[in-house]
Amino acid sequence: MSGADERPVGVVPRLDHLVYAVPDLAEAVAALGARLGVTPAAGGRHTGLGTANALLALGPLAYLEVIGPDPAQPPARGPRPFGLDDLAAPRLVAWAIHTDRIELEATEARRRGYDPGPVEAMTRELPSGGRLAWRLTRGSVAAGVAVVPFLIDWGPSPHPAASAPAGVRLLGLGAGHPDPRSVQARCAALRVELPISPATEPSLWAQLAAAGGTVELG
Repeated sequence: MSGADERPVGVVPRLDHLVYAVPDLAEAVAALGARLGVTPAAGGRHTGLGTANALLALGPLAYLEVIGPDPAQPPARGPRPFGLDDLAAPRLVAWAIHTDRIELEATEARRRGYDPGPVEAMTRELPSGGRLAWRLTRGSVAAGVAVVPFLIDWGPSPHPAASAPAGVRLLGLGAGHPDPRSVQARCAALRVELPISPATEPSLWAQLAAAGGTVELG
């Protein structure tokens, strides 16, 4: 529980998933399970990036991704995404919005004044031995907290929320930033709205409805 009611949040209709970066995946999964009453399930590993994740459904087409270093992989050739190499404590670092026409939406966002970055293909090795593939934009997901969302397109792949443990619901998402107007303009270019409060540094927070009440992740 927290002072969640003190922070402005909003519902984002096209939200695909929230990214919760953690320094130790197993430890974070156990802590979230105790806090939320539902334990995230292993999602798989991102081969070559040195990361693995666990997933928790937040609705039929939305989920929480818990991502951390994968000790079973050799050291990555470059920095791990989301600032994992320097992360001291879990934090909400990014969020994605869903599209089924990612190239077109990225082009339209550029015409509106915001470049979401190039569209790149990604894969994840599943615990079952299969592989999940998708495409995303990587304009603001390298390190730190990305208040502006990235685009993701699952193509023919099944949406991860369909197989993730259920029982937790997303109530809303909000952010803080030193320049809220600039963030609002970039979000508008992506056709999304997000409550943004003035803050000394970028931050994200989500309110979740769990068995024991409202929980805030930030």
